Amino acid sequence: MAAFGNAPAANTNPNKSFEVSQPPTDSVSSLCFSPKANLLIATSWDNQVRCWEISRNGTGVASMPKASISHDQPVLCSAWKDDGTTVFSGGCDKQVKMWPLLSGGQPVTVAMHDAPIKELAWIPEMNLLVTGSWDKTMKYWDTRQANPVHTQQLPDRCYALSVRHPLMVVGTADRNLIVFNLQNPQAEFKRIPSPLKYQTRCVAAFPDQQGFLVGSIEGRVGVHHLDDSQQNKNFTFKCHRDGNEIYSVNSLNFHPIHHTFATAGSDGAFNFWDKDSKQRLKAMSRCSQPIPCSAFSNDGSIYAYSVCYDWSKGAENHNPATAKSYIYMHLPQESEVKGKPRVGTSGRK
Repeated sequence: MAAFGNAPAANTNPNKSFEVSQPPTDSVSSLCFSPKANLLIATSWDNQVRCWEISRNGTGVASMPKASISHDQPVLCSAWKDDGTTVFSGGCDKQVKMWPLLSGGQPVTVAMHDAPIKELAWIPEMNLLVTGSWDKTMKYWDTRQANPVHTQQLPDRCYALSVRHPLMVVGTADRNLIVFNLQNPQAEFKRIPSPLKYQTRCVAAFPDQQGFLVGSIEGRVGVHHLDDSQQNKNFTFKCHRDGNEIYSVNSLNFHPIHHTFATAGSDGAFNFWDKDSKQRLKAMSRCSQPIPCSAFSNDGSIYAYSVCYDWSKGAENHNPATAKSYIYMHLPQESEVKGKPRVGTSGRK
């Protein structure tokens, strides 16, 4: 098998997805769509936060660069405010910038940590921003105030975070998964050792708030229910593997309508799954570079994913001559993302 980046004919787009114009100049760290409009945000290791306007044209989809802002260091995470007016971004400069993108305003710093900020989320039900850092804390912020409303100590560095109010799941180093009930945000609801044996890379709260997915660096996803009476429904499955080659699961995204989910990995593949019938709905062709991040649009009609080197094989596999970053948009067919009962079972619940 050819190593990443050294095959001249390497195909970054075997699925014939639509390419986003003027992508970042370094690896992409996060993607998020506006909840209100066809706007896509990408953050990158090139210190930039970029926005594109996405437009559907018949069977295709086009992108137009709209605006960008800079951080002083690589940017790791992003989120939209629920009204679609404002973007939050955080990263290695240890701060979160609030960018009033729609009004054309300048970004302002609204959150600070003592180490890089790896994750953030806007919680509309509380009108608060939550940030998770490698300084082993999570902080809640009222963006009108200089100091955090509350600082929550974590057992270790924050690696992943997902909110579906009132459920919030935080994954840290050392395989800790901390569950919060945001109706009582200052206390841990439950602390669970990851069902996966290796480092946590991503988490995704179920849309019905009854549990969460967790993905690890060892090509495996865990499906975990919070209710003790539902523990028999918990399972793990392998994915993003090729024989003895095992790759990280980098991204987990639930479809906003059908509540199936997508995984994306360092093998360069993305797949669609139905956790309820325990089956893969669609396996897409592998791109020639890893997929570090991905996102569904607010109506689920577009799945955006980045294809770029994620440093999962270290510096020796980084070839600056071929290390281009791409963002692609896939238009999922209903058969790829709509759950279906397993063959051989009746439709009865």
